[in-house]
Amino acid sequence: MNRKEFVSTEEELRSLIGYPSGLVNHKVISHIDQHCRDFIAKSPFIFMSTSDASGKCDVSPRGDSAGFVHVIDETYLVIPDRPGNKRMDTICNVISNPEIGLIFIIPGLGETLRINGQAYITKDKELLQSMAVNEKIPLLGIVVAVEECFIHCAKAFRRSSLWEPSSWLNPSELPSASNILSDHAKLDGMTPEVISDRLKEGYQKRLY
Repeated sequence: MNRKEFVSTEEELRSLIGYPSGLVNHKVISHIDQHCRDFIAKSPFIFMSTSDASGKCDVSPRGDSAGFVHVIDETYLVIPDRPGNKRMDTICNVISNPEIGLIFIIPGLGETLRINGQAYITKDKELLQSMAVNEKIPLLGIVVAVEECFIHCAKAFRRSSLWEPSSWLNPSELPSASNILSDHAKLDGMTPEVISDRLKEGYQKRLY
């Protein structure tokens, strides 16, 4: 790789790419309006980007029934933290650095909603009770104070044909999570078969 060809300044970047249009410059709002509320209510899946105090980044997928992200008012929304693997990457990042970025996705729609802001971790039972599923109340929630909301165009989804089933791989061609985990972890007894069984059990019994 030729490092001399790396772009290292915004001046060089703009000389290559140019500048955004007036529409792009003016599409950002600083609150959750009715359009954003409607989009969030129809979204069952988000990507959540955070970084720690030193700037190391992480992106985490979160999904549930459409509308699982609760809008409190024009400024605040809450994302319930469902049971996971207890790494707590996102939670630990937010505690050390509140900056957060979200992408809301609606299946079949190419455009996405992007929200940036400041995040906080809450254990408020009264607030979290409204997010219970199967009578299981989440222990924590991620509160986001919204600073930017804007629509992102559908070019990435169109290029990838993500929503077109004809572009999807055959099940037999898909990567095996259990094989990957077994090779990466290299723990005694953690064969692909054992890991596959553990994954299936978790999906069946510990979603909430």
